[in-house]
Amino acid sequence: MECLDTSFLQNDEIKLVLDKFYPGNLAINWVPAYSFYICDLKENKMGKCDLRIGDSEGLFYGGHIGYTIEEKHRGHHYSLKACKLLFELAKKHDMEYLYITANPDNHASNKICEYLNGEFLGIFELPEDNDMRINDNETHKCIYKFVL
Repeated sequence: MECLDTSFLQNDEIKLVLDKFYPGNLAINWVPAYSFYICDLKENKMGKCDLRIGDSEGLFYGGHIGYTIEEKHRGHHYSLKACKLLFELAKKHDMEYLYITANPDNHASNKICEYLNGEFLGIFELPEDNDMRINDNETHKCIYKFVL
């Protein structure tokens, strides 16, 4: 899969600046992915986000979109705004839906999914062989589905 033009990923407050594109490796179940810096319009970095393209069991639990905002920039809905931009890129890849997941105790991320009108599918236990369970000691994820 090729990396699409991402220069359109901005609004009146933020822009997503491409850091890396990963072509994926199906042999180890890694899907193609974009990694971005979330920046203000002067390209000052405020956080990071990524979009994973494709479909797999791992994406159901890990989500198609991930994000983090530096602590000093939190409270301005930058993750929410970045997700809206990433939805547009996902559409350009002909994705019909995507998942965003959050830890049950991550109230900020769960609120973002609610503000984005995601369908709450429930709290799911991670499989025993899931990387997040093995490497991060996580056991459950709130899973939200977004129809694009």
